[in-house]
Amino acid sequence: MSRLPNHPHAGIRAALMAAALLTVSPAAFAQAPSPAQAAPKLEKLADFPHQVTGVTVAEDGRVFVNFPRWTEDSPVSVAELTKAGTLKPYPSDEWNAWRNARKDEMDASQHWVCVQSVVADGRGHVWVLDAAAPAQSLLVPKAAKLVRIDLATNEIGQTIAFDETAAPQGSYLNDVRFSPDGRHAFITDSGAKGALLVVDLESGKAQRVLDGHPSTQVEKGVEVKANGQVLRRPDGRGVEFSADGIALSKDGQYLYWQAIKGKTLYRIATETLVGSGLKGDDVSSAVEPFGENGVADGLLIGRESGAMYVTAPEEDAVKRRDLAAGPSGKPEILVKDERLRWPDTFSEAPDGSVYVTTSRIQDSAFFKPDAPASLPTQLWRISFGE
Repeated sequence: MSRLPNHPHAGIRAALMAAALLTVSPAAFAQAPSPAQAAPKLEKLADFPHQVTGVTVAEDGRVFVNFPRWTEDSPVSVAELTKAGTLKPYPSDEWNAWRNARKDEMDASQHWVCVQSVVADGRGHVWVLDAAAPAQSLLVPKAAKLVRIDLATNEIGQTIAFDETAAPQGSYLNDVRFSPDGRHAFITDSGAKGALLVVDLESGKAQRVLDGHPSTQVEKGVEVKANGQVLRRPDGRGVEFSADGIALSKDGQYLYWQAIKGKTLYRIATETLVGSGLKGDDVSSAVEPFGENGVADGLLIGRESGAMYVTAPEEDAVKRRDLAAGPSGKPEILVKDERLRWPDTFSEAPDGSVYVTTSRIQDSAFFKPDAPASLPTQLWRISFGE
């Protein structure tokens, strides 16, 4: 480890590095078998002392994870799992130095405030989506952003800041996908009033669409359960996440999404989003219900198979759905394990294995007041082969 320079935040940086160097299974970097028609294998790759949500595996095999500031003012927000089996704050200690108690002293636009998602685009970049709403509460001004980091240099290459027209107070930017041509990003907002965002990556223009549309809201009559019981906070509120899971078809022609508190999968032609949607036109007539997934968080469409992977937090399971079957297709259990406590976010590795985090939302202080603020969570890999 190189010596930190003499800087006002040097002590904070050192503490961050010490806190972030956590032991991770070397299996995270071992080569997995290529996909085949065989029983999937579930393998735990890492234990974290903080609540994880996002994971992404870049085209060069590097693995990145993120820890939102929900019930804990986490000492690390975005990290790379190194080949040595440790977590390294990414892209630097300074970007991870934000603390809620010191928010008036720090530039929110230059720090990770409450990161919800990390996604590699297959073009040499990792993008970080900062929802900027610690505890899923008030949005920190000038903090909501989408940031591109260049893998070759580990330097910030672009920052797209979202103003209040794109991310109003009450929003919670959740997950992101990128068009195959690298020109556009699509984001779900799972906040108080669900929506999608369409982003022109060249200009930085972001347009909020389907704002308040039924497809992006919680679904009436649906309640999210854990351990067979309706999951509620101490004040009686249930799970209220709006548009959350998001996936792009393998040809990039359709964007799929659904609310966590919902069972219906929706889709829309990306041509409509980057055309009429980006102009600010009403695109609601182009939305198609596409059958039911049941209660789900993360979604992923396989690069080769085109099948959709679906997290099933109520069932401690990961499912797979054949989209070629159309709206009548049903997700089928791929892996079910009681250790999969709220499977959250997917990423497909270069070898075709599927990584998934377990964020244990049902075990968090949101729903269990006696739960520790720092919630232990895990990273898993589903591999296919003999």
